[in-house]
Amino acid sequence: MPDVRSVDNQNRRMDARDRLIVALYAQLKAERATRETLEWAIRNGAVSQAVLEAIAADPVPVVTSEDIASLEKIIALDERRKPHRK
Repeated sequence: MPDVRSVDNQNRRMDARDRLIVALYAQLKAERATRETLEWAIRNGAVSQAVLEAIAADPVPVVTSEDIASLEKIIALDERRKPHRK
């Protein structure tokens, strides 16, 4: 499959896009686990009103399309710096 990137067999390293995908997946997984734990704690009365207010007052930053575009630009620049191997 020509569009699928693979791990560099010599160095066993992923390219920048694959590392980004893995990092975003890990972040999403951690956020889901945190949300599930918080939901459980709220349902079971383990979270005080003060803690809930603090959580609501400190929103999680959202990744925007501009952030993704910036990352793609960085990846493209990184790809251009790599020596071409054949």
